Amino acid sequence: MTASLAQDIEAAATLLAEATDVTLLGHVRPDADALGSALALGHVLHRRGARVRVSFGEPDETPETLAWLDVDGLLTRVADLPATDGLLVALDTPTPARLGRLAPRVAVARAVLVVDHHATNARYGTHHVVDETAEATAVLVARIIDAMGEELDEPTARSLYAGIVTDTSGFRRASPETHRIAARLLEAGVDPTEVTRRIIDDHPFAWLPMLSTVLAEACLEPDAAQGFGFVHAVVRASAAATVRSEEVESVIDVVRATSEAGVAAVLKESGSADDGPLWTVSLRSAGTLDVSAAAAELGGGGHRQAAGCTATGSAEQVLDRLREALSRAPQL
Repeated sequence: MTASLAQDIEAAATLLAEATDVTLLGHVRPDADALGSALALGHVLHRRGARVRVSFGEPDETPETLAWLDVDGLLTRVADLPATDGLLVALDTPTPARLGRLAPRVAVARAVLVVDHHATNARYGTHHVVDETAEATAVLVARIIDAMGEELDEPTARSLYAGIVTDTSGFRRASPETHRIAARLLEAGVDPTEVTRRIIDDHPFAWLPMLSTVLAEACLEPDAAQGFGFVHAVVRASAAATVRSEEVESVIDVVRATSEAGVAAVLKESGSADDGPLWTVSLRSAGTLDVSAAAAELGGGGHRQAAGCTATGSAEQVLDRLREALSRAPQL
C-alpha cells in the first residue's frame, strides 16, 4: 500500500467515524462487490449508532441473490431517500453517471466519499479511497473498517466476502494479501459454501432454456481482437424476460470460458432509443487486451480485464463498434 493511499484510508476512517447520517450508494444494477461493500460499511456505521441508508439507481428491486446480505434493513428505495445527504458514500462507482438517476445527489451532498477500484475513476468526490490495484472495492472497505478500529463481525465479513469472491472470479485473481483478508472473513464466521451457492451457483430452471437460446447464436471470430479471438453472444429482451437479472448477468461468465477467444462480449438488450435498441455490454479479457480502453471508446469503462458500456443501434452495429475499438486496444 502506498503512503498516499494509507493517508486516504485514514482520512476516510476519520470522516466515517464522525458521521451521524450516511447514504451509501452502489452503481446501477449493483453486483455483489458494489452492494456487499455498501452493506458491510453500512452495517458497521449502523452498529456505531449512525442513521444509515443503502441504495442504488436501478432497478427498483434489490437482486434476489444479494438481498439476504441486508441484515439491518438498510436497503432504501430511491423514493424514500431524503432530499440531501449529510455524507454520501459512492462505492464501486467510477463516475457519477454510473449512479444513474441518483447522480444529482453528488452535487448537493455536504461531503462525498468515493471508494472504488476502477482504473477509470474520475475522482468526483470530496474524499477518495481509489486503488486500481485492489481486486475489489470490498478489499478497500475492509481496510477502512480496520482503520476505524471496528470489528469484522459475521454480517460485515459475509458482505465483504461476497464482493471479493465474485470480483476475483472465485479468488483466481486474488493477491496473497486478499487471500489473507479472506481468511480473516472466514475466521469471523463466514460460510463460504453458502455465500457462493446463493450468489453464484444457484439458478432457477428457466436459466437453462435461456442459456440454450442465447448460446445457440453465439459467434467466435478467431481473427478478431488483434488475432487473439473474439467471442460474443446476444441476450435479447425476449430471452431476458424469462429470468432474473442475475441470470442475464451470468451469461458473460459462460461465454468468456471459450478457450479460443482472448476477448468475450455479451450484449444485453435493456430498452430502446431513437436510433434502435439499447444494449448493456459486458466485456472480458483473458489477459490479452485492455478491454477498459475499448469500453471507454463507447462511453463506458471498467478494469483492464473486465469492463462494460451501454450502446444503441442494432446488435450488429454495436458489435462492429466493438470490433473497431478492440482493434486499437492496448495489449496487456
